[in-house]
Amino acid sequence: MNKQQGTVKKWQDDKGFGFIETETGDSIFFHVSEFRAKRRPNIGEQVVFSIGQDAEGRRRAKKVQELGFVQQKMAQKNQQIRQRNHKRSHQAEFEAGQKKRSFLGLAFYGVLILLAATGKLSWLVVGWYAALGLITYIMYAKDKAAAQSGDWRTPESTLHILSALGGWVGALLAQTYLRHKSQKPEFRVTYYLTVVINMAGLLFLLAGGGLETLTDVLSELL
Repeated sequence: MNKQQGTVKKWQDDKGFGFIETETGDSIFFHVSEFRAKRRPNIGEQVVFSIGQDAEGRRRAKKVQELGFVQQKMAQKNQQIRQRNHKRSHQAEFEAGQKKRSFLGLAFYGVLILLAATGKLSWLVVGWYAALGLITYIMYAKDKAAAQSGDWRTPESTLHILSALGGWVGALLAQTYLRHKSQKPEFRVTYYLTVVINMAGLLFLLAGGGLETLTDVLSELL
């Protein structure tokens, strides 16, 4: 039924009925049983209602509600819709950016392979990054499964240590495609810090530092 707006023009409280004047000037009968507020109607108040018929086919107002109440409910509903849309938009933007960063992370592996192929980096380092990336992804997947089933969780510190040691690409892929640990700002900040630590270690290695020295530096930072 289409909703209409009108004003209570007549009300007989002892008999429990009255009349609503519509915006077009029509007078519509309504009974107190159709008034949705927990009180009696007031003459002059604006209401919203639907048009129906009684048992004899005569027009009467149905589901009569206070205009202010309806407007308030509509405003609350619109606010909730705007908040949901804003949240979805923000999350969609974040996920789009996360996917771009994931492609950059995969490109990082390509750079490592190129460095190893040109003799500037040991293939052991490439294997280390590949293995840590896979292990880190699996740990994220295991932690998400534990969160959903209520089992023992993997400490966030463990995930960050794996990331700092070289598994940050696997962590990034897990955050993007498993949607795990991707909405917690504090976790993301620490994650990006682990990326910086790891990249600093890699640059140190490329500059001539040994693997043993690099391990000592990482141990001190963590």
